[in-house]
Amino acid sequence: MSSRPQLLHYDLGPGVSAFSTMRHGGNSHGEYSEFNINGYCGDHPQAIAANKQLLADALGISPENIVLPHQVHDAECRLVSAEMLMQPDNVREEMLDGIDAVMTAVCGVCIGVSTADCIPIIIYDPQHHAACAVHAGWRGTVKGIATKAVAEMQAAFHSEPSELKAVIGPGISLDSFEVGQEVYDEFQKAGYDMPSISRFVDKWHIDLPECNRQQLAHAGIPEASITLCGIDTFTSPDFFSARRQGIKSGRIYTAVLLDQR
Repeated sequence: MSSRPQLLHYDLGPGVSAFSTMRHGGNSHGEYSEFNINGYCGDHPQAIAANKQLLADALGISPENIVLPHQVHDAECRLVSAEMLMQPDNVREEMLDGIDAVMTAVCGVCIGVSTADCIPIIIYDPQHHAACAVHAGWRGTVKGIATKAVAEMQAAFHSEPSELKAVIGPGISLDSFEVGQEVYDEFQKAGYDMPSISRFVDKWHIDLPECNRQQLAHAGIPEASITLCGIDTFTSPDFFSARRQGIKSGRIYTAVLLDQR
């Protein structure tokens, strides 16, 4: 196995590093192989710790400065402050429990979310050098988590939506995301223009990346500043997919690191 994780990098401009981890270049085995740092999906703790150290080395930071919340498919956002980073591990874990989006303006700290078909989003404010990482599963998408993340950045950093940049990372595509009628109904109740985000082929299919792109655009981020990576996790062997592999498998870490100015 490689001693260096393979990362899919996103260009959000100078002073910021944004990426998604790929499956290659770590210490995990089986359906967690090779690179997984999520401690909530059944992987071996020693492999997770070793992988986290590899990522920290690649980023040039301490493993303690890699932040990953315990996500629950809700729409809660947490500010990662310098004070939080000084807390003991158990307190930090408690503060990040039940959180599906994290944001920060602290340089040298890597904030990210964990996915394996759900939609990861990075939002960056170049004017205030602040960022947010969002986990948007279908439930979080229905609850408007991307819209809420933009509002939280406005409140915390005085971000102007028109100045923000966003990346929608690897996630399940319209072709691959089959859903039941009850899930379709939830999106319809949430007010989506269903012809623009769904298609019926034997079953309903929902376009989660497009749903979140629409949320970001409606929140005021210019469409030209929203990038979709276009990778379908269900069909790409380079990325984890819970639908393809089962829930006892690794997770993608999509994250952003603010460089020192």
